[in-house]
Amino acid sequence: MVTRDVTGAAPVIVLDEIDSTNAEARRRAEAGETGPVWLVGLRQTAGRGRRGRAWETGEGNLAATLLFRTNKPPAEAAQVSFVAALAVADMLAKYVPASRISLKWPNDPLLGGLKVSGILIESGASPLGGLWLAVGIGVNLKRKPIDSERPATSIATYSETLPPAPTEAIEVLAETFDRWFGVWNTQGFPAIADAWTARAHGLGEPCVARLGAETVEGVAEGLDGDGALRLRLPDGQLRRITAGDVFFGGA
Repeated sequence: MVTRDVTGAAPVIVLDEIDSTNAEARRRAEAGETGPVWLVGLRQTAGRGRRGRAWETGEGNLAATLLFRTNKPPAEAAQVSFVAALAVADMLAKYVPASRISLKWPNDPLLGGLKVSGILIESGASPLGGLWLAVGIGVNLKRKPIDSERPATSIATYSETLPPAPTEAIEVLAETFDRWFGVWNTQGFPAIADAWTARAHGLGEPCVARLGAETVEGVAEGLDGDGALRLRLPDGQLRRITAGDVFFGGA
């Protein structure tokens, strides 16, 4: 285990091997640790994505979780997923052309229209009051997953130089996250929503929203004030999508 200090950001703990950085964050939180601290697994044996899906990290890719405690109510705390997406976008821009980067609702950073990163937010009651939050972020640095549900890519595909090592990438990500976290806390969610919308993938385009057993088609119009996606249905009605998977063409 190695601990790194990143100027202006939470400290980083690098673990040679871990089942899941989010699982480790949960264990630490339930034991009373409050953070903020980044946990990085150089080898992750049981990574998880949203809705219980497996997340393949792969050697040379980034698997990281930020653990911290907050007094924000759960609905507001969930907005951190948009903070994380913006932080990943800025991290990617250090290595690939910014024109290739976009964000798909709710929190999928894309590179060339393909998934390059996954974000998983988990939370629970902190023993010290409020909530603990685990902001799990996986980024395909060196290679895309071998077995992926949707088309995916990696930084290496678009970078003119060698992709960053996980230990380098986390230092950049910790700094970009700290910056957007500060915007969220000082200017509120509207500033985050505006920045996210400027990078949004598929706004104004037809899409399919899969909501458990229900599938809804419409045109994505943008974010509501709480981060819900506004979907204009074929009959003209407006539907708020608060959870689910949204697909635009191939992404």
